[in-house]
Amino acid sequence: MSAAAVEHACDPCDGEPPTLLEEADRLIELLPRHRVEIIGGILTVTPPPDGAHARTLTQLMLPFVSAGLHGGETVILQAVGLWLPDGPEDYTIPDLALVDADFEDHLIEYNCYDPAVFRLVVEVTSSNYRNDLRNKAIAYAQAKVPVYVIVDRKHTRIHVLTNPLTSEYDSHEVYAPGQQIALPASIGAEVKLDAAELLKAGAPRRSDDVSG
Repeated sequence: MSAAAVEHACDPCDGEPPTLLEEADRLIELLPRHRVEIIGGILTVTPPPDGAHARTLTQLMLPFVSAGLHGGETVILQAVGLWLPDGPEDYTIPDLALVDADFEDHLIEYNCYDPAVFRLVVEVTSSNYRNDLRNKAIAYAQAKVPVYVIVDRKHTRIHVLTNPLTSEYDSHEVYAPGQQIALPASIGAEVKLDAAELLKAGAPRRSDDVSG
């Protein structure tokens, strides 16, 4: 799988060019099950994830549910839109997010919600790992998302970014298999992740390279 930037050439005779959101709608209709996002004013399209990607998300959700973070003041959700502050039409769809339970009261536009309700976001990489490690790290820091976790299947590492600044995170910890990850208690409860379990879940069960 890969995340590809998309450009659209418009004929001036057709009138006003489509907005990025209109172009996103067109791509969503043309490419069912693909993830379409606008980051830094650039449309990106990611093909459907593999089974190991989905298995990783399930494995990730379990400790949050066990810690009591699903229900009550927060909920853990897959593929919920996050409206980004760095552009008039920018948004992402993180693989997993821990959000305030009243997030639906904070809808901004295009089925995307105010970044202020996001306590944590998670991305599980495919061949778009550079996008997750770079562009999205900048975007989520600008949006002031407190905790950003990346399951980097390409390099078998877990990244935990905290303390967002203007366009980067002040803290970036990297964990290898065999290490335990204690997430900040500020998300609402104590949550520990097992790096080996997550990376094992993300490994394809056949010889395919997750870099696509």
